Amino acid sequence: PIKPSLVARHHRHRLLHIFLSSPPRLLIDTSRISNNLRRALKLNNSIMADDKKKKDDEVKKEESEGKKDADETTAASSKKKDDEPKKPDVPPVIAAGLRLERILTVSSPSGGSAPKAAAAGSPHSSDSATHNAAALTANVEAVLHSNPGKIVRRWLGTSSGTSSRATLADLSKGAEALLSHDGPCATGRELVMLLAPPTEGGGEAMDVDAKAGGEEKKDDDEKPKFLSTAAREYEAWLISLAVRLLWRDGRHGDAHSLAGKGVSILSAHMDDAARVTARAGAAGSLGKAGGASGLYPLLSRMHRYQSLAAEGLAGEQGESARAAMRADTAAAHRMACLRRDVDTQATLLNLMLRDLLNANQVEQAQKLLSNSTFPDSASNNQLCRYLYNSGRIQALRLEYTSAFSNLSQCLRKAPTNTGLGFRIAVQRLLVVVQLLMGEIPERNVFFTEGMVAELSPYLKITQAVRRGDLPFFKTTVAQCASRLREDGTYTLISRLAHSVVKAGLRRLNVSYSRISLDDVAHRLGLSCATSAEFVVAKAVRDGVIDATIDHAGGYVRSHDLVDVYATTEPAEAFHRRIAYCLTTHNDAVRGMRYPPDAYKRQLEASRGLKGKKDDDKTDEEKAQEFEEEMDEDY
Repeated sequence: PIKPSLVARHHRHRLLHIFLSSPPRLLIDTSRISNNLRRALKLNNSIMADDKKKKDDEVKKEESEGKKDADETTAASSKKKDDEPKKPDVPPVIAAGLRLERILTVSSPSGGSAPKAAAAGSPHSSDSATHNAAALTANVEAVLHSNPGKIVRRWLGTSSGTSSRATLADLSKGAEALLSHDGPCATGRELVMLLAPPTEGGGEAMDVDAKAGGEEKKDDDEKPKFLSTAAREYEAWLISLAVRLLWRDGRHGDAHSLAGKGVSILSAHMDDAARVTARAGAAGSLGKAGGASGLYPLLSRMHRYQSLAAEGLAGEQGESARAAMRADTAAAHRMACLRRDVDTQATLLNLMLRDLLNANQVEQAQKLLSNSTFPDSASNNQLCRYLYNSGRIQALRLEYTSAFSNLSQCLRKAPTNTGLGFRIAVQRLLVVVQLLMGEIPERNVFFTEGMVAELSPYLKITQAVRRGDLPFFKTTVAQCASRLREDGTYTLISRLAHSVVKAGLRRLNVSYSRISLDDVAHRLGLSCATSAEFVVAKAVRDGVIDATIDHAGGYVRSHDLVDVYATTEPAEAFHRRIAYCLTTHNDAVRGMRYPPDAYKRQLEASRGLKGKKDDDKTDEEKAQEFEEEMDEDY
């Protein structure tokens, strides 16, 4: 159809043409023509509206048909999905083991050939010893040139959520599903499965069902697929999680026993791997322990759980367990140094320092600290523990400056998203060390998020030290004595009485130009004027205050404050600095007077090997060579 605008324009032009070219008698018909034009335009608009409505109806019909087809397709696909059998969800503990197997297999240089070689022998064969040796050799060859320790460390970090939510029943299912009952990890498998709580409904029916299911599954594809490359690491991980669960439940005896068995199993795995690697003639068998470096983070974790379980034991059993562990820990530390096991070295060193501090053997701890070396590549958590232990030892030995440096570094390196209890312990000790150094901590330290309640006694003690109020200090310490003993800071805080007295003397010295010893004793809470006299005399000798004691009059006279810039002390300090710079310059000039390689010529002359070429040269040639050497050097 023609657009209405075009029709109107056509008729307007035609009408104008008729009007201009027609004689006057025809102009009377213009009204009739305009009426016809209006009717034509109205008819054209109605035709266009009908065509548009038809097109809209066709489009709606097509859309409804397409939507109906799509609904039918979606319903059919959903019905098909419902008809398909749903895959069972893999438990998190089993999924973590499969992920570790996949990561270690991909990281091996053979690209997965090790698991195939390990699976070459049937796990149900009669000669289990031959199969175990073949599997161990394949695993060693697969991971010898990779870095399984780093891989396992990262895997432990990603599996922390699974570890926190796992139960003994989950660990038992994981051991049954992924560890072979006749493989090298059979011992650990049995230990973990024995810890599972008994299920309700009777176990005989389950055994019958298991036997029936075993008779039905005869195909090779339906046989259980056990871990090969990551079997040892997964076994150690399950045992460590079981030890942690037992320790958290308060079963410290069972946890300590299981941790000891786990350490023995891991040591046996490392020895077997080292023997296989030595027999194969691989390089670096001692340093890498035969490709068993993936067990290093797990071995260190096992030692730590064993120590925590031993600390939880009470009475004679705990004392005997801790005494037996000291020799075992020292031997394990020596073996870790030989294996270059950084994780176990750092962990065992921190455990030995912690044990000595708990036993109040500060001198022994200091000897161990001075005669041992903390590995540089240890984890950040172990470094924080080492800095805390060393700072605590140095604070007990009156080395407050070194203790403050180590504790400050420890607090900066400690993680801020976790470990609140550790940060509270570090902050408590740091506050006490600052007070012993004569410094007052910042007020916002005591109002850190999560530390307000724990640091409230130390805030009161800090206020007493700042004001120099000895009675208030003694009252606060007496009220919080049990809390301070639990924190292990009571011995250090008992040394703060002298700091409180010094702070009180400073305030009295600034406030009064003359004060009697009786008033000093009353203000500081001392017993008598004689005690106050001794305290003031020691403070004057140490340079805490600038005053004079009048023994006859029984009072203390404070000296007027002297402006240091009105004395010659700044000039003397400036003179010392200038003299040091001039001495350094003169030494440098004196050192440059000797020509290069002069010591070599002296050495040759002392041996009777004086250069013959130099004898033939003239003085001018020697001078020219010397100038050329100087030009090359500068």
